[in-house]
Amino acid sequence: MSFALTALLAVSVAFFMDRMCEGRGLLPPGFLDPWRRILAWTLVAMILWVGAFGSLASIGQETPELDLSQLTTPRLFLLHFLLVMTIVSWFLLGFAGVRPAPPPPPPPPDYPLSDEEPAPVAAPAAPPVPLFRQFMAQFGFIAPDVPREIGVGVLVGIGSWGAVLAVAILLGLIIMALGGEDALPKQPPALIPWIVALPVGVRLLISLSAGVVEEVFFRGFLQPRIGIFLSTLLFILAHFSYGQPFMLVGIGTLSLIYAFLVRWRQNIWPAIAAHFLFDAVQLLFIIPFALKYMEKAGTGN
Repeated sequence: MSFALTALLAVSVAFFMDRMCEGRGLLPPGFLDPWRRILAWTLVAMILWVGAFGSLASIGQETPELDLSQLTTPRLFLLHFLLVMTIVSWFLLGFAGVRPAPPPPPPPPDYPLSDEEPAPVAAPAAPPVPLFRQFMAQFGFIAPDVPREIGVGVLVGIGSWGAVLAVAILLGLIIMALGGEDALPKQPPALIPWIVALPVGVRLLISLSAGVVEEVFFRGFLQPRIGIFLSTLLFILAHFSYGQPFMLVGIGTLSLIYAFLVRWRQNIWPAIAAHFLFDAVQLLFIIPFALKYMEKAGTGN
């Protein structure tokens, strides 16, 4: 797939998102200025191209093996940084420096006023909502009890391990029954052992960054505006670079769990907690244990 086609897909999704926002009354007030609106959706199209659709350009092509010697820890956070910058830029273009509309004038009375009767006056304008409060509301941070929502997310995060494991086993059994054992991955992507070898603090930071940034972007920003199906598809494409289609099934399962969790709880705190917990347990315990087991099995000890 050519880079031009992937760019067209990104622009199409951004345009679709703009139309969905307009149809649902979700367009920010700043988008009444055409330059703000065009620039905001251009930034969204660019991050979708880089972070999601760009990986499709490698389909059908022989991609060079990742040179881990050139990979630095800050580069692991580059995409998350770009996602944050896109969200903040979109929000500022839509809300910053925008004066609230004045209240409409009162309707004229349908009867003549006497000299003693005062003329109707317009209702006082509502006090402006602080920009930070608007940001929290736009991306799903408003919740009546944040600790309780995080607790719900922890429980779902624990249960999601069982769901992903069940889906992976079922899919593996189906593939084996169809005689496709060769399609099952024998080794994890090279990037995974490299990340697992990083210090514990860095792995925790990676898990926290993924839990917060990815949930804010895909569930807090995209999902209310383009729906669960398309936001989940984009979440899967954002992880396409792992190079193992089998892993995408688990990623898609997790994305749907987080998506319906957000729809159920009407905020993103549970999804953040579940996502962080899943990634942290995976990077700190599950994958290191699995790699040691595979190493021992390979050496026969």
